[in-house]
Amino acid sequence: MIKVLLVDDHEMVRIGVSAYLSVQEDIEVIGEAVDGKQGVDLALSLRPDIILMDLVMEGMNGIDATRAILEEWPEAKVLIVTSFLDDEKVYPALEAGAAGYMLKTSKASDIADAVRSAYKGQKVLEPEVTDKMMKKLHHGTMRPLHEDLTNREMEILTLMTEGKANKEIADELFITLKTVKTHVSNILSKLEVQDRTQAVIYAFKNGVIRK
Repeated sequence: MIKVLLVDDHEMVRIGVSAYLSVQEDIEVIGEAVDGKQGVDLALSLRPDIILMDLVMEGMNGIDATRAILEEWPEAKVLIVTSFLDDEKVYPALEAGAAGYMLKTSKASDIADAVRSAYKGQKVLEPEVTDKMMKKLHHGTMRPLHEDLTNREMEILTLMTEGKANKEIADELFITLKTVKTHVSNILSKLEVQDRTQAVIYAFKNGVIRK
């Protein structure tokens, strides 16, 4: 059973999405949040398999909430479901670490399928979002890979360039060894490299870390 948390400030949206997902045999809605702050709190306490996150909300928005969740829980899978398709929403959301980006105009069945795909570890993007990214790539305006790293990942990458092992990094940052390993894995994935050595080389070559 795929456990889902809904984060949206519109009650009717929560009711509609929850009603549809709840009748799916393989999906269970285990919580609902009315804003980003509550979404962060519930995500970290309930640990759902998938978090359906709205973007524009009072107080903490969906991008900041996504970033906050992933800072504390790197394994979390946040699927953005919003009405907005402008660059100022799409790219920051994906850069924050969202596992996918869907529109509220999508069919309910498409959102359910997106939940299943994200649960399997697949990136889920609305076709319009994919088109945007391809056009941006074509025009050579994609951001450098390292700009997708979170502050914590940059911190760990810096320690990696100092030759510190995972255990040493964990001790210095007061986090668990498992969390360090997850961050390192995310760093390698985001920098599109195969191992720690290549990540360190990337860091120096691209001026990310200066000695």
